[in-house]
Amino acid sequence: MRFILHCLLICLLTETLSPVYAQVPVPAPDTLVRDALVRDTLVRDSVPEARPNYKLLRGIFAAQSAIYLGTLYGLSKSWYKNPLTKFTIEDDSREWLQMDKMGHLYTSYQIARHTAALYKKTGISKRQMLVYGAISGVIFQTPIEILDGFSPDYGFSPGDMIANLTGSVLYLGQVALWDEVRIQPKFSFHYTSLAHVRPQLLGNSWSERWLKDYNGQTYWFSASPKSFFKGSNWPAWLCFSVGYGIQNMVSAETGKSIEMGYRPYRQYYLSLDIDLTKIKTRSKFVKTLGFLANSIKIPAPALEFSRKGVGFKPFYF
Repeated sequence: MRFILHCLLICLLTETLSPVYAQVPVPAPDTLVRDALVRDTLVRDSVPEARPNYKLLRGIFAAQSAIYLGTLYGLSKSWYKNPLTKFTIEDDSREWLQMDKMGHLYTSYQIARHTAALYKKTGISKRQMLVYGAISGVIFQTPIEILDGFSPDYGFSPGDMIANLTGSVLYLGQVALWDEVRIQPKFSFHYTSLAHVRPQLLGNSWSERWLKDYNGQTYWFSASPKSFFKGSNWPAWLCFSVGYGIQNMVSAETGKSIEMGYRPYRQYYLSLDIDLTKIKTRSKFVKTLGFLANSIKIPAPALEFSRKGVGFKPFYF
């Protein structure tokens, strides 16, 4: 089953990335121009337009496929402890107070954003760039969802697939509508003491906790007023950021967490952020570094809104 999924993924990506060469029309000669000038005009107009770098395009595709298939194979060996069985569907939309769904949305968006940026370097059209990026955000996670469906420990989650699609659409829709990304999903994490309560679930080591301990994760949506009000004097790099987090979840189910003596609740944040891609610099290295780091919310003061009321955090990450 794993081999079939890998082959389907390769075939689908190959079909998606197949180059399409545009035909360059040759204008008809002007009958009022002398023969020599007509021939000169035809030669100039017959020069083909700059075409995408398909060698680089294929290279990116090959590297992307190798990395992803290797990751998928690693997951199938380490993540799925029990043998795969028949396909099942599991509705987990109420688990973890939807924090895991935020993670799927964020991951899909980031895959789409980074993939589109890679494809942009090949010189393909903007439409192709957006489509390849958005499709990658879904394709790169769908086989994992399918493997979950065949796993006796998980099951296929419709909620996860919806979140995956939403992340890709969030990227594609913004660029298609505004010709730029105005609202950027970001991530931050801090370590919590709750991981010691159930280390197998929330992480044994420090390196595991950032992935498993949802209590320490916060997902943000950052946007600069300058993006929406072009004539304003607001700095383009300075953003407002709205965040979402949870607390006291020591089980995927709220009821079980309560049985263990914890009362889970949601947390909402309002903070400032920096769009690192809007900081002006002539250095390509700094620009690339800013693009990569822009998926992370910078530490900053934040207002917290929860069932406990309104609180202020002078330095929150």
